Amino acid sequence: MASVFTAIVDGSSPAFKVYEDELTCAFLSRDAIHLGHTLVVPTVEVDHFIDVPEPHYSAVFRISKVLARAIHSATSCKRVGTVIAGWDVPHFHYHLIPMFGYLDLDPTRARQFTDEENRSMQGRIKEELKLLLPGDSDKSGAT
Repeated sequence: MASVFTAIVDGSSPAFKVYEDELTCAFLSRDAIHLGHTLVVPTVEVDHFIDVPEPHYSAVFRISKVLARAIHSATSCKRVGTVIAGWDVPHFHYHLIPMFGYLDLDPTRARQFTDEENRSMQGRIKEELKLLLPGDSDKSGAT
């Protein structure tokens, strides 16, 4: 059975996507520690990160570096933290979390933001991505 992340990747489930290409998809986390908390997933459904095939594996980390710069600028956070946990959804996902302090990696601090807040943050991240990926502006995600 396909995961909710597979449904987001194929467009059958709504999400605030900030980037997508043939190998990866990035979207705002529904349960976010801070606004801008983004999940990056491969477009193939694989549960454990150690099993993700190339070139999907490398693509997740390559685009995550660019996304982290965009999130950093869009949120004015001190740094962007990363986590691979994989407990909630059986589809590898890499968390990019805006951090203002070390406790911002605590998943119990997550909450849901409004659609308006998420839409605004989605727009800010996508604008930053246009500066960082000028030739890929068409890949900065669907709504």
